[in-house]
Amino acid sequence: MVSGALADYIPRAGTPTAEDPAAPPGEHHARRPSGAGQESGGREQILGAVSLDRDLRITSCNLDAAPFAGVSVAPGAVFADLLPPGDVPTVTQRLQRVLETQEAHVARVQRLRRADGTELVVSMSILPAAPPREGLTVSLIAMAKRLHLYASATAIGTSLDIGETALSLAQSLLAWGDVAAVDLDYAVWTGEAVTEQAQERIRLRRAALVPDRAWPEGYLTPGDNLPREASRLLAGAVMRDDIPQAIVIPDRAAVERTLLNDPQLVRALVPGKRPVSVACIPLVVDGPEGTPGPIVLGMTQVWRRPERPFLDGELLDLQELVAKTARHVDLARQHQREHAQVLALQRRLLPRAGSDTIEVASVYEPTTPDSAGVGGDWVNSFPLPGDRTALVVGDVVGHGLGAAAAMGQLSMEARALLSAGLGPGEVLERLDETVTLLDDTDTGLAAGYSALGSTCCIAVYDPVDHRVVMSNAGHLPPVLVHPDGSAETVTAPPHPGLGAEFAVREPFDEHEFAAPPGSLLVLYTDGLVEDPAASIDDGIRRLTDVVREVHPWDDLQQAACRVVAGLAPQGRLRDDITLLLARMAGRRSRDTATWQLPARDDTAARARVLASPLLRRWHTSDQARDSALLVLSELVTNAVRFGTGPVTVRLVKAGSRLSCEVGDTGNGRPRLRRGEPLDDGGRGLHVVHKLTTRWGVRWTNTGKAVWAELEA
Repeated sequence: MVSGALADYIPRAGTPTAEDPAAPPGEHHARRPSGAGQESGGREQILGAVSLDRDLRITSCNLDAAPFAGVSVAPGAVFADLLPPGDVPTVTQRLQRVLETQEAHVARVQRLRRADGTELVVSMSILPAAPPREGLTVSLIAMAKRLHLYASATAIGTSLDIGETALSLAQSLLAWGDVAAVDLDYAVWTGEAVTEQAQERIRLRRAALVPDRAWPEGYLTPGDNLPREASRLLAGAVMRDDIPQAIVIPDRAAVERTLLNDPQLVRALVPGKRPVSVACIPLVVDGPEGTPGPIVLGMTQVWRRPERPFLDGELLDLQELVAKTARHVDLARQHQREHAQVLALQRRLLPRAGSDTIEVASVYEPTTPDSAGVGGDWVNSFPLPGDRTALVVGDVVGHGLGAAAAMGQLSMEARALLSAGLGPGEVLERLDETVTLLDDTDTGLAAGYSALGSTCCIAVYDPVDHRVVMSNAGHLPPVLVHPDGSAETVTAPPHPGLGAEFAVREPFDEHEFAAPPGSLLVLYTDGLVEDPAASIDDGIRRLTDVVREVHPWDDLQQAACRVVAGLAPQGRLRDDITLLLARMAGRRSRDTATWQLPARDDTAARARVLASPLLRRWHTSDQARDSALLVLSELVTNAVRFGTGPVTVRLVKAGSRLSCEVGDTGNGRPRLRRGEPLDDGGRGLHVVHKLTTRWGVRWTNTGKAVWAELEA
């Protein structure tokens, strides 16, 4: 019945039209409604119909309604000529399926090409032709606004990305015109709070423009900033009595007058040189409490030919769609603010470039969009005194600001404690206490967030001894790839996550292992190896197999990206993914020296005798050599006087820097104190303090080591 009615809607060859004055009186006009006019009975005609033969060629059509203007249809032409090239295979398959099955394909949103390159959105239904005809009847409902309005409002709110939200809005607005543009205020892009009226501060940047095609030189495309004068004029145009309102500028002359007849502004804002009209609808949200009036987040522009003026109903539909979208844009702005804040924190914690003793590379991929682009996973690497390097990886429970704040606190505390000379196990004990404090009733739990169960693994690499000291709090074991290509997981005595010490009361043990030059240490979080279809051990084995393929000459950052790409699940991530690769280079033996001396009165002199020729071989300046020998003598003297057991002396030349370290088995902490003028002693550390760039104390399993650094 529908197909037959549509066939009657299409005039047959030779049938006079309703507008034909030669039509005989009494001709039944139901076959040819007055579709050529813009309105009929106050309502715009939006229905068109096309008949196709079995070869999918057009036999007859009725696309005379104004919305179909520019859609070129000729009997004998292939229906696919009306479609965008990318849609031809899919639509052709649907047409053929209806021919074969005789089952209608109803109400699919489709775009048709106009002769000038623009596109028209329609609701297309494909029906078998009513007997006795053969072939197909295609119904095209142009500008099905209410259905399109509902679908657009539903689709636009699915993303918290500002660019995607703006593009979705522009694509929806295209149903009302030939070109649609969305311009957003700078504050939306940066996530700043928007509190002032539009005329006072609005600066616009083009966020979206459709259709995607080649535009004239000078025309603003996505990413371009609107000239300040254009932003001011647009904001002023839509403001009436301090209230932002939609406006329609009916023709090109009026548009140019609005832009002060400035050729640069006209070229930047008007799409092409043909006659155009435009509807400008502001993106408006209610201002925060205490702010007078609504706030303008940006502008939308819908351009089309002036012979198709905007009807009042269309303008209301446009306002309704933009009003619904404005809230989504504001949510995207708030998301952008949170994203920028936490991502800045995340990036501050990412590893910096390595040194000449170790090369590091990292990859961080957060789950999105629910986590605002950040989560609780973190990795860090940083130099420590004595030419050592710290490698840290952790996983704080949860996502978003709460997890990121806890992650930032733990990461900074770990760095401070390691730099102060504490070992990995002692640092984890302090972090365990911190997590417990974060979750007491007055802080974390009261805020609805808990960091209990967070994990952390700390490794400290010594490039002179080519060894790593590691301690693990509930984290997955690192993988060590040996120079010969073999690999193993580095397991330490098990310990639950941070915050469980109150129940377990077990110490954080330290595990030491060799890492000769050419070794690759792999630290990661569980998102990289977890798979619902396999055990975690299988995931770690897959990771081990992949990192074994990293060649010693490979670029480490590219290798890290390949590892993640090979292991990360396709599509939406289930959890944050973090990977840290550390390639050990070590310090050359000719640039280091270590001696173990007995704790005697002549030990300081013995140390100077051993160090003096070495410093000459290193081509240190006379002043640097004298300073280094004096610093070494003072440190050894203090170790003999105030420490116990043998004294270990280590010298390292690292470029233009000279590192001196003296260790003993005592546990007293050297302190710099202000001496009196007549004191016989107590000036040794003052001498060290004056001659070095920095110095400090590092605690070891057997005692302590006092280190100092000088310019070579």
